[in-house]
Amino acid sequence: MMMSAHNNKSCFGMQFFRYVVAAVMIFLCFPLPLLAAEGGEYIAIRKEGSGTIILALNKLDAPVKEESRLAQSLDTIIHDGLDFTGLFTMISPPLNVKNSSNRDNVVLNFGALDSVGAAVYAGGTVTNTSGTISLDMEVYDTAGAKLLLKKTYHGKPQQLRTIGYAFCADLVELLTGKKSIFGSKIVFVSNKTGFKEIYECDFDGRELRQLTNSHSISLTPALSPDGRYLAYTDFSSGHPALSIRNLSDGKTFAVSKSGISIDPAWRNSSEVATTLSFEGDQEIYLIKTNGVISRRLTNSKGIDLSPAFSPDGNKMAFVSERNGQPQIFIQDMLSGQVSRLTFSGRYNTQPSWSPGGDKIAYSTWENGSEINIFTIGVDGSGLTQLTENSGENESPSWSPDGRMIVFTSNRQGLKKLYIMESTGQKQRALLQIDGEQMQPFWSLFRQQ
Repeated sequence: MMMSAHNNKSCFGMQFFRYVVAAVMIFLCFPLPLLAAEGGEYIAIRKEGSGTIILALNKLDAPVKEESRLAQSLDTIIHDGLDFTGLFTMISPPLNVKNSSNRDNVVLNFGALDSVGAAVYAGGTVTNTSGTISLDMEVYDTAGAKLLLKKTYHGKPQQLRTIGYAFCADLVELLTGKKSIFGSKIVFVSNKTGFKEIYECDFDGRELRQLTNSHSISLTPALSPDGRYLAYTDFSSGHPALSIRNLSDGKTFAVSKSGISIDPAWRNSSEVATTLSFEGDQEIYLIKTNGVISRRLTNSKGIDLSPAFSPDGNKMAFVSERNGQPQIFIQDMLSGQVSRLTFSGRYNTQPSWSPGGDKIAYSTWENGSEINIFTIGVDGSGLTQLTENSGENESPSWSPDGRMIVFTSNRQGLKKLYIMESTGQKQRALLQIDGEQMQPFWSLFRQQ
């Protein structure tokens, strides 16, 4: 049986992986949007019928003319960032939103804001003092005429995105009570240089950076929860082997075992699971960050691979052919008890556990060459199809807030990265660069 191998990402792409596994087997046979209120409760402030928050986002003030360019840049960064989340319907505030021209004694016209349907108002000022940019922001609940947030953000002129996104993160977390996507990273594979190397970009596809330069094949990237380590499958030695790189000092450890080592998934910031074949069958093992094996996790006839852990690390989803065709199973890490999760679909793979711990996204190889992404509750309920009639859709990976999923699709020919809401709505391309992009992994770690 040939299987796709991947956790939170596509291991080799369906067709490529079938080729690799066939070669491996031959080798083995021969040696809410909600408003924070007092008391820890939340008040819904969504636009009727839309599920979004109506935000009156004012243009930033600049006390002197030289600072107006900075204000305009931050306006764009904040607007585009908040729009990317899909949480807001942004409107311009009415012209009479401020009833005083005294910058130090501005009184907002909440009646005017209410008349245009705004639930929340945000505005602020940008200053540049000796090369230090300061963004002073205020956020109000318009219905209660109540100040929700008053904070100053600092940085250098080259850090405008960091400054603007720091405010966006605070605003989203204030209004939803959940972690935001701002500051999070996505790692993925691209062949833009002619080799399959691993790259990193911001959550919105910007700030592209190449992480590996092996001039070979590097696949299945996964960042540790604390963002310190990158685990990936490296083919530099001629066969698939697990590499663990410390991103701070560049030191890389490899699992020195015979056979294959593929498809890493972090249980926590000190342990990563991977499939090894040095004992004959392909089973899942826990590996320490120094490359030393901690313990074996699966023990069954047939291939076990594509581990994915629950947020607390107490359960592991994985793919196994133990009952015939590839299906997704869940193993309790304490008791070792295993239960089958998926029964619909003949070829289910690439499980990705949601940050909320209640759902698993995965890929299903369906009719002909069509591959689609589904989600299912960890109890087996609520099976939902997210993609359809759009070619091969693989490698789902959840955003830190659980509201979005990044994935690979060839719907326009070449494989590219796309994002969608966790309901399957608003599917759109994430970035456009040369070559193909695949196997995305959305890190839960956020840069501060």
